[in-house]
Amino acid sequence: MAKRLRHDNMLCTVTEKLYYDDMYLKEFEAEIVSVDSNSVVLDRTAFYPTGGGQPNDTGFLTNGDRAYRVIDVQKREDDVVHVIENAEELKAGDRVIGKIDWERRYAHMRYHTAIHILDGIVSARHNSEALLTGGQIYEDRSRIDMNIENFTKEFVDQIIEEANEFIAEGHRVYAENISREEALKRPNLARTEPGRRLIESLPVVRIIVIEDLDEQSDGGTHVANTKEVGRIILRKIENKGRKNKRIEFELSTV
Repeated sequence: MAKRLRHDNMLCTVTEKLYYDDMYLKEFEAEIVSVDSNSVVLDRTAFYPTGGGQPNDTGFLTNGDRAYRVIDVQKREDDVVHVIENAEELKAGDRVIGKIDWERRYAHMRYHTAIHILDGIVSARHNSEALLTGGQIYEDRSRIDMNIENFTKEFVDQIIEEANEFIAEGHRVYAENISREEALKRPNLARTEPGRRLIESLPVVRIIVIEDLDEQSDGGTHVANTKEVGRIILRKIENKGRKNKRIEFELSTV
């Protein structure tokens, strides 16, 4: 159940984020906490809100024999807001069943894990040559931005080949919660200064562990084994500055 807190004499909610504990959860039951125009807040949800380069989930909320299409999901402080096409007849206290668009979510999970694998390959095996500075996930492709001193097409081919070899080996991927104190002892959990400052502000830090390769702070969803990622296929390379390069890739089907 969502936590209910009092702040300035007002009752506030904290949406229970089911996607943190079960990234494969496709359907769930929940209670509506509030309805504001077409924005619905639930006491618990498996719908992932846009954040960290990962797009939001879509899907449906059903109440009785009525289905409401979820077209956007956003984070608002500690709540998750579901934007639906038409909230007609929905009200606080109603029970709903949420069902996410699994094909879309699973694509995001595969691409998100692929980015972490590429990041891990660069960080662990080519730390002196490149640094990942950003990324964006789509349903049919993804891209990473790399700060590379001596950039070559051969280097990109090499890290993708190494990533594909690692993926095919079948390594476990999982989430783990650690204390802020423990996280600060592991400087490579956050590879940007904003990420480091975020860790310093959190009492508990969620990390994604890719066994035998990488661990880093992350709030997104991932597959459970690298074999689910498929194979990384280079689409194109773009120049985004003197040293900053953008690599766009797609994944083969599993």
